[in-house]
Amino acid sequence: MGILIVDDNQVNLFVIENILKRAGYNDYLSFTSAGDMFEYLNADSHSSTSRMPVDIILMDIMMPEIDGIEACRNLQTIPQLKDIPVIFVTALEDSNKVAEALDAGGLDYVMKPINKTELLARIRVVLRLKQEKDKNKKQAEKIKSQLDLSQQVQNSLLSEPIYDERFTVKASYIPAYKLAGDMYYWYKIDKSRYAVILLDMMGHGISASLVCMFISSVLRDSIRGCADPEYVISELNRWMYALNLRNQQIPYYFTAIYLVIDTDQKTVEYVNAGHPAGFALVDEGDVVELSNRTCALGFFETVDIKKTTISYEDSIQIMVYTDGVVETMEKVGMNQYPQFIKSASKLWDMQNIPEPIHLVLPEETQAEASDDMCVVLIQAK
Repeated sequence: MGILIVDDNQVNLFVIENILKRAGYNDYLSFTSAGDMFEYLNADSHSSTSRMPVDIILMDIMMPEIDGIEACRNLQTIPQLKDIPVIFVTALEDSNKVAEALDAGGLDYVMKPINKTELLARIRVVLRLKQEKDKNKKQAEKIKSQLDLSQQVQNSLLSEPIYDERFTVKASYIPAYKLAGDMYYWYKIDKSRYAVILLDMMGHGISASLVCMFISSVLRDSIRGCADPEYVISELNRWMYALNLRNQQIPYYFTAIYLVIDTDQKTVEYVNAGHPAGFALVDEGDVVELSNRTCALGFFETVDIKKTTISYEDSIQIMVYTDGVVETMEKVGMNQYPQFIKSASKLWDMQNIPEPIHLVLPEETQAEASDDMCVVLIQAK
């Protein structure tokens, strides 16, 4: 354990050094100015050689050039130094000055002339606080590392854009936190059929993302077994309901829109299970709303699934999105329905759209989002 002592008075340094030495604290360094202390600390942080770790600073308030209060404020601005606890050792009896010192970041203070028992007791208390803080910091770093890894895993489950001659699909994905409850996935069933799904799990964050990854696994198996919308939605509901039976405390549910696009038959079959209505531009003419006709999944053991089929002659383009987009549009004062119709009624140049969400929500407003946001664009011909 390393202690730095900072005082412009050599007598005070001698007294504190002797108290520490007699108490068994042998790793300490003394400085007669805050400037010397910073020179040591900065050299230590940039040095390739190992130096004494600094666990606590005992510092006088009244010093020339840089006083203890200013030095403490400076410490708080340096990331690698701001967590070092400071105990002020002062002869000042001005309570306002002492309060200012504590407001500057000091954890405690000891009055001069120094009482040995009091100084050592305050050192022990502050060191216990530091050890607990260091422990929490390491735990937070461990959690952050695990979240970063989980985020990478979740992102790896998202599909890459497809730019086939007769079929194109791409997405924007903006989680509110590191982990999200939104998910999209697409799969080429055969040479002319593609399955596309966008789902929105209740809530966001760790729990929603874990359930979302579970459903993602179920989804992939279901589509490979039978890609029909009624079957896939039924399977997702069955697994979500079964998961809720095992977890009675927090019942989960999700909304989804699942589509199968057949570029030979020129059809789109879809089921909208409690999801915001998407929009389809059919043959560059009318905009069709992909309305919600099935309830959200996970509430009931069985659901009444209603599949809808849209036919087209030449081309179709589809926009689907999660409710985080709608909520953000409302938050920034946009009338979302006309905006969606306006965006969906224009023929998109998919190769030159960097982010599909920009079609409905300007980039400068996206910071207002408090929920996950996702937009998926599809073109078939």
